[in-house]
Amino acid sequence: MLVFFAKKRISRCRAPANWCLFHSLLLFSVFSITSTACSNRNCQLLDSCSSPTDCAPSLYCGNCPSMNKNQPVCTRGQAIIPTSIIDGLPFNKYSWLVTHNSFSIVDAPSLTGAQRITFYNQEDTVTNQLTNGVRGLMLDMYDFENDIWLCHSFRGQCYNFTAFQPAINTLKEVESFLGANPTEIVTIIIEDYVHTPKGLTKLFTNAGLDKYWFPVSKMPKKGHDWPTVTDMVQKNHRLLVFTSDFSKEASEGIAYQWRYMVENEPGDGGVVQGSCPNRKESQTLNSRSASLFLQNYFPTIPVQADTCKEHSGPLADMVGTCYKAAKNVMPNFLAVNFYMRSDGGGVFDALDRMNGQTLCGCSSVTACQAGSPFGVCKSIPVSNGTSPTSAAGSFSGSVELSGSASTVNVTSPSVFCVFYFMLMLFLL
Repeated sequence: MLVFFAKKRISRCRAPANWCLFHSLLLFSVFSITSTACSNRNCQLLDSCSSPTDCAPSLYCGNCPSMNKNQPVCTRGQAIIPTSIIDGLPFNKYSWLVTHNSFSIVDAPSLTGAQRITFYNQEDTVTNQLTNGVRGLMLDMYDFENDIWLCHSFRGQCYNFTAFQPAINTLKEVESFLGANPTEIVTIIIEDYVHTPKGLTKLFTNAGLDKYWFPVSKMPKKGHDWPTVTDMVQKNHRLLVFTSDFSKEASEGIAYQWRYMVENEPGDGGVVQGSCPNRKESQTLNSRSASLFLQNYFPTIPVQADTCKEHSGPLADMVGTCYKAAKNVMPNFLAVNFYMRSDGGGVFDALDRMNGQTLCGCSSVTACQAGSPFGVCKSIPVSNGTSPTSAAGSFSGSVELSGSASTVNVTSPSVFCVFYFMLMLFLL
């Protein structure tokens, strides 16, 4: 086609033939250079791409049709771990990425023999989530099949068509990650429907996670600072576990979530612009009796295709709204669906800004300088196509987001309503 274009240029040119040939070949060369200059892992943030292998490490090739951005561009897919830049501060001074319903993964095979009919919140394995910088996992745990399973449910009941997998499978992924990354800290937040006596204690012990457990007796009360991340790593207290069941703190030594953290309303109530109400179980966001702050940012019904739009400007605005609602306290945990989807920087850029403001008084954590006074920032380029330079793991940039998984994926409110209606019939 390019040769044909060059020939047509020559046939239409009224100048001397040699000049026409030179001019056409020059256009051909420019076109060729611009069309092939960015490939083979050389494409940077927001560069156009056509293949997953075009983008540099920590980036993937994706688009955002819900924002009328149909041309795929290299998009951030990995978080900068703030302790890789500013280390040694109390744990509650940092902001961490959390995946909502981390286990609810698109295309996860059914292990019950039944066709799964439920909604999905994430698109890659928990191992990948952790490798890409996720440091908090929200897990819904239920008694099911004489075991403890990760599951969606209604009325506190797990069904074979809403179940995902035994919880120990995911916890072993966490154990493997902590073992391979001896300076990393992971938080697990359990929506707890387990009634088996000592069920969670046995589960975490069997997964090999008890050796990383942060003792509830050492968790700070009355809003005091947590130990430094350095201290937590040295003592191998690198796993924080919280439960929604008040009784488990006394019976199993698992921290009752809302004794140690405040939380805004999850679901649709947490994404209303200009409003950041606290969850009903939580103290008010401006309470100083708890030193951790969890910000939920996801709609009640997850829609994959809309998430890239949600993770653009609206996310940044809601972080600011919740920061003000907490009387100028930055969220320590930011919980989202489909964490990699965005129109460019997404949740990763938001976390960089959050950590930059808190840790060093800079516009981004990438501007922080270890050992410098607060507010002394190094110059950084303004989103000019450079990818992050400090990140955990070895993200390959080859993750392809799934939008065409099983036909029972709930990707719209209408499908969710059908699911809900069927479930109600089942329960009657």
